[in-house]
Amino acid sequence: MTATTPLRLAYGTNGLTDLRLTDALALLADLGYDGVSLTLDHMHLDPLAPDLAARTAEVARRTAELGLAVAVETGARYVLDPRRKHGPTLLDPAPEARAVRTDLLRTAVRVAADLGATAVHCFSGTPPDGTPEDLAWKRLTEALTPVLETAGDAGLPLAIEPEPGHLLCDLAGFHYLRAALGGPDPEVLGLTLDIGHCQCLEPDPPAVCVRAAAPWIRHVQIEDMRRGVHEHLPFGTGEIDFPPVLAALRDVGYAGLVGVELPRHSHAGPQLAASSLDFLRAAGAGGESTRPPAAGPAGGGSW
Repeated sequence: MTATTPLRLAYGTNGLTDLRLTDALALLADLGYDGVSLTLDHMHLDPLAPDLAARTAEVARRTAELGLAVAVETGARYVLDPRRKHGPTLLDPAPEARAVRTDLLRTAVRVAADLGATAVHCFSGTPPDGTPEDLAWKRLTEALTPVLETAGDAGLPLAIEPEPGHLLCDLAGFHYLRAALGGPDPEVLGLTLDIGHCQCLEPDPPAVCVRAAAPWIRHVQIEDMRRGVHEHLPFGTGEIDFPPVLAALRDVGYAGLVGVELPRHSHAGPQLAASSLDFLRAAGAGGESTRPPAAGPAGGGSW
């Protein structure tokens, strides 16, 4: 990939939850997106509902007709437990609870294979209070091992995301996991790099993070954010200077999807999908700095 080759831009369906999946896909294609970051959820290709294979085949047919590449994401808030956000996780004390999350991820890999997806995204989860750190990492590696086996058999990368507040919260944690697993092939265990998370908590600027993590990046999420505040923001309302970030992704030859991640903005999803694409195209064209004037702190988290 060269500096003249555009990145493949996508939009996350977790920011389009007020739309039917068929309508969301048509919207993204009409706007000119290259792909979709598809979160498996009750309203969008429910992984627990009957006839998953047939429904997946229909989505595969439709995305092919629309010319949309797909990455599969697994960050649905209540898909497994209607009372516990993101529960159960890979770190739950009960083995049978961890197995529920493991089974969901293995299902996601199979769905992704049927969709011809670029990657399957996942995250570690937050350790329950009082969990020793070494035990949390042991649970994570054990719970991920069968998922990695399924991903390897499918020829798809499992791209784990460092998430603020999670056990695996940063790039250092990603490399710790790789070592704990015995250094798996990066084509099997890869990285979801969230550009906003880099701004939020990594010691280096996002563009530097891109270059440092390049060998392992298999999926990218992108949004604006402010230092120290985990809140996904529309472009131009945070602190990130995007032209260097997009240039870094091109320079390292990243060929996967760059998916806009605005999960708290579904109420304005169609409008933000349009404005986000315009913003990223302008920033990727080598325009002037997109960093806005300094702003006051913003509260709240968006995971």
